[in-house]
Parts: sequence; structure tokens; C-alpha cells
Amino acid sequence: MQLNEWGAIVRDKWFKTAQIRPYVQLWEDEFVVMPNHIHGIIWIVDNNGIVADGDAAAGGNGGKTAPPNNVVPGSIGAIVRSFKSAVTKRINELRHTPGAAVWQRNYYERIIRDERALNAIRRYIQDNPRRWHMDRENARRIGSDPLAREIWQMFQDDDHHHTAKGAP
Repeated sequence: MQLNEWGAIVRDKWFKTAQIRPYVQLWEDEFVVMPNHIHGIIWIVDNNGIVADGDAAAGGNGGKTAPPNNVVPGSIGAIVRSFKSAVTKRINELRHTPGAAVWQRNYYERIIRDERALNAIRRYIQDNPRRWHMDRENARRIGSDPLAREIWQMFQDDDHHHTAKGAP
């Protein structure tokens, strides 16, 4: 897929996130701009580059997105809110539409708990443009995406396993 002007802004602001936040790492093969959404993996690390605990990185609330007024600094919620705000501001400057909405209100997050899930999600992100014709976000899709279903089932199985072991 070829990025238009707005997509290029989204991509630029995504990678600027890691430049202005030393506790964030972002990788090229873990991000894609789609026609009406994005996919990306955000790594939150400590000063030594060690990946932070997933629940703490999500804001210490078990991976649930905090309400807008209760965003924990340094959390996924704070990072996404700042990113979306920067993109919105820049696009609206270029369109001369101050205050116009650019993004949907919320976002979907997932704590990646193991290498198997990480590799599956990376593959999903990298292949997503080639599977746009099956993407559930595409109003003209021609069918369901078997890879998306496979990953979703893996998450359901992992959640069940994680909960069954007594984890929060």
C-alpha cells in the first residue's frame, strides 16, 4: 500500500513517539498504516532496555484502558493519547480544520505475553496490507481473514490458560 499525505503523518508521528520517550521502543516490522486504522507494537522498557511488566506498562490496571481523565503517565494509554493528539493536530493544520476528529474514540490493546504471540502478531502486522480485501475494517471485504481468526483464537486460549493459572 502506498501512503497518502495523512498516512505519512501517522507513520512519522508513530516513530517520533520513540524519539521523545526514552522508555518506548518501536520497530519498523511491527507497525503498519492501513486505509482506516493502524497496527503497532509498543515496547515499554526501563533505563537498561529491559521490557517492562505488561500489566504495569498498560497502566497498572490489568490491561484495561483508563478513562481519558485518569491516564497514567508513561502508560500505553498516555502514549496512544499523545500520539493520536499529535497526528490530529498536524492533519488538522494541513486541512485547515481545527478541532475536527481524525481518530475513533478508543483503541484496542493487548499485552503480548510470549514469543509465540509476538511472532504471530508481527506476521499479522506485516501481512495486513496484502490481506486488506479480508480485513474486518474494510467495508468492501470479500470474506473473513483466517489469519486474524487464528490469532484471535490463540489469544482466547492464552487468556484462558493465563486465568486458569491464577494470574490476575
